[in-house]
Amino acid sequence: MSGPQHIVSAFSEELEQLSADLLRMGGLAEAMIRDAARAVVARDVALAETVIERDLEMDRLESEIERNAVRMLALRQPMASDLRNVIGAIKLSGGIERIGDLAKNIARRSIAVADEDNRTTLRGIERMGQAVSRMLQVSLDAYARRDPVTALSVLDQDDDIDSHYNSLLRTMLVFMAEEPDQLHARSNFIFIVKNLERIGDHCTNIAKVVHFIATGQQVDDIRHAPDPQQE
Repeated sequence: MSGPQHIVSAFSEELEQLSADLLRMGGLAEAMIRDAARAVVARDVALAETVIERDLEMDRLESEIERNAVRMLALRQPMASDLRNVIGAIKLSGGIERIGDLAKNIARRSIAVADEDNRTTLRGIERMGQAVSRMLQVSLDAYARRDPVTALSVLDQDDDIDSHYNSLLRTMLVFMAEEPDQLHARSNFIFIVKNLERIGDHCTNIAKVVHFIATGQQVDDIRHAPDPQQE
């Protein structure tokens, strides 16, 4: 009996370690989003450079998680919810790594606009940065608790991100029309806002994966299913 029990216990520990590594990676991504947005708003070049440097750790964590997950698939041959946890970990680490890349790009752009002081644009970027960081935080909380209801709540926040994005884009296009000599700086701001919007999209995808891990059901299948009360 001790042999099989030992194998089950070892696999459980490996799954727990996989989750812990993912949450650590997610926490790093949260910090990168927060600091990248702050670097833009505060025009803080030193902070932007630290965000860029942290991307190396992000890449290292993704590689480690993927390597461990593939090894678990090969050696443990998990089934059902365990299989969803391992496959889901690979998908989640990829999504979080892309968020890190986008935060790094925002930090790079922030250096290019460090001499700009457009209060309206900066306030909008600050609000949008806080909103997408909160989306990631809620997604990770849903993952930690395997909570499908919280995961679904993240999807509803995406409309708010799109609203922020469209409002900021309209504002910046007006500025570009009024001040064509500032075209280069304004285009950098547009890329920053677009990257924040893409982070929101990745947070939505992460929440969908979390829901699948927790329930075995695809979110799109649930949302497109007919309402039994209307049949």
